[in-house]
Amino acid sequence: MGKRVTSLPIREWALDDKPREKLIQNGSALLSNAELLAILIGSGSQENSAVALSKIILDSTGQRLSALGKYSLEQLCQFKGIGKAKAVTIMAALEISRRCNGEEHRAQTTIKDSEAAYRVLAPKLSDLPHEEFWILYLNNANRVILAAQLSKGGITGTLVDVRLVLRKALEIGAVALILAHNHPSGNLQPSNADKQLTQKLKEAVNVFDIKILDHLIITQQHYFSFADQNVVL
Repeated sequence: MGKRVTSLPIREWALDDKPREKLIQNGSALLSNAELLAILIGSGSQENSAVALSKIILDSTGQRLSALGKYSLEQLCQFKGIGKAKAVTIMAALEISRRCNGEEHRAQTTIKDSEAAYRVLAPKLSDLPHEEFWILYLNNANRVILAAQLSKGGITGTLVDVRLVLRKALEIGAVALILAHNHPSGNLQPSNADKQLTQKLKEAVNVFDIKILDHLIITQQHYFSFADQNVVL
């Protein structure tokens, strides 16, 4: 599709070039990322059609939808033609995608190793622009009973309420926990604060015969496992 076509409003395109009509006729799998994004935002700006605007947005991410998932409301609104309503629609669609991926990964029978835990947690954490701390609560067969967010915006010992962790574990009958948080910077190395927090939680839950099996630090492409590297645990 050339620039001459994509600069026109979508209503003036040939029927076969319209994203909604293409989806109805051919299915969503045949549409490009830009066309799918154009359907979400609905309209473009005076200078660009919805598809052209979508291409501009995706160009800024290197054509990576995972990178688009890191954009904040303010960052999306910096694109001319994207207001708060369109930005919220994009963010909601990407969050639905993350949750779908999380549900698929949680369907596995057991968490046998750090790789299995990573597959459950990566959809929740890998693309975030801020830090979040999550816990996987496991039963005695190492099946995930619950995946829960403990804090958001930064990881320090003061943000972790040990009582909440214990209360939830006892409430649902969890016998083991896997801790996880993300590093948006891409740095995989645990900080001293990460190690101290892990030790603090380990000592607290051991009193109730609950074990911490691992603590994962997650970035966009990789992860660090405390258990695999014999750190603290």
